[in-house]
Amino acid sequence: MRICKWLYDTLSGQLNESFIALKPLLKIMGILLAFFAVLFILGQFFDILTVENVTLGLQGASEIDALTLSAMIIVLLCVDIFITVPTLTITLLAGFFLGFPQGALIALIGTSCATFLGYVMGERWGEPAIGKIIRNDADIIDLTATFHTHGPLMITLARAAPMVPEICALLAGATNMKFGRYALFHFIGTLPYVAIASYAGSVSSVDDPMPAIYGAMFLYAIGWGGWFLFRKWNRIKT
Repeated sequence: MRICKWLYDTLSGQLNESFIALKPLLKIMGILLAFFAVLFILGQFFDILTVENVTLGLQGASEIDALTLSAMIIVLLCVDIFITVPTLTITLLAGFFLGFPQGALIALIGTSCATFLGYVMGERWGEPAIGKIIRNDADIIDLTATFHTHGPLMITLARAAPMVPEICALLAGATNMKFGRYALFHFIGTLPYVAIASYAGSVSSVDDPMPAIYGAMFLYAIGWGGWFLFRKWNRIKT
């Protein structure tokens, strides 16, 4: 999978520790990626929360009232912790139907609910689950130390790829990262994301969808550019 290769290359580029210290984190992230990927494939196969039916659902809710639409957007974004949903599309549509900055606020609430729920789930069940996967106590200590050191950057840039924000949330809870620290880097990365996407959606129309398209391209360019610059800087420093 391309996303697995990206995570491996990114983490390998930014860590100075040996591969032995990195291996436990990669193992857990690989398992989580596979889990979310299976959920995504099942969702697509059974036509659950695809771009098409999400768009139709939000369009129908917009014809009722803004409160119903806002609640639906929050719920859709919140269930992203359980099954992959088109987060960027929903955020663009939040701006399209609710305008800016209302759409950005609703999208921020929804994405935050999903990742904060993931943090709580990781805090509650993550440590026992990791203990069953990684038997060596020293490897668990390495995993925790590695994520606490490099997790903030991963959390900040997580919106550059699908499924990564949820994985980071689960790992933050499972490794007992302080919630305030996790929330800080979550907002640093998510606030610009929802602001740009919702604004792009608010200035788009059915006849002129290009602002939304440009906004999506810009967000991915910024996210991937951030990873690239950090890797280059870290290599020079090393």
